[in-house]
Amino acid sequence: MPSSVIRAFDYDPAEERLDIEFVSGRRYSYLAVPERVADALRRAASKGGFFNRRIRDRYDYVEHG
Repeated sequence: MPSSVIRAFDYDPAEERLDIEFVSGRRYSYLAVPERVADALRRAASKGGFFNRRIRDRYDYVEHG
């Protein structure tokens, strides 16, 4: 389902890294994200809502310029 907040995301299970690109064009890598959380994001009806509840402010991240 498309999101009005998240343009795309990808998960690397070997590094437990969740890469998210927002519709604003900003890109972030969230670190030490368990695979179950990435799977739940994939299944969520509202990607933005899930992100705000379960990922934002819970994991360290790196912003990509």
